[in-house]
Amino acid sequence: MEQNRNKQDDPRYRIANREAWIGIGIVVVNFLLWFGFAYGLGAEPVEDYQYIWGLPAWFFYSCIAVTGFIFVVVIFAVRCFFTEVPLDEEGDR
Repeated sequence: MEQNRNKQDDPRYRIANREAWIGIGIVVVNFLLWFGFAYGLGAEPVEDYQYIWGLPAWFFYSCIAVTGFIFVVVIFAVRCFFTEVPLDEEGDR
């Protein structure tokens, strides 16, 4: 019981929880963008597809452009919102 109370008081758990929610948010945005481009632009007949660099536009936007965008979002999130925390026990300091 005492160990459980210490986990709730430990600020590292709040930081880890916040960073996990940020990661989940990024994953949800990634999926929504991928799904939107893949099924939004890919729903046309094949004869009507537009091509970018020899790839169908739906594939280019959903798999290439969204991946690049998410890389940038992850780098921004890590630099601006993530905090470095010590992982050793508090008593070891």
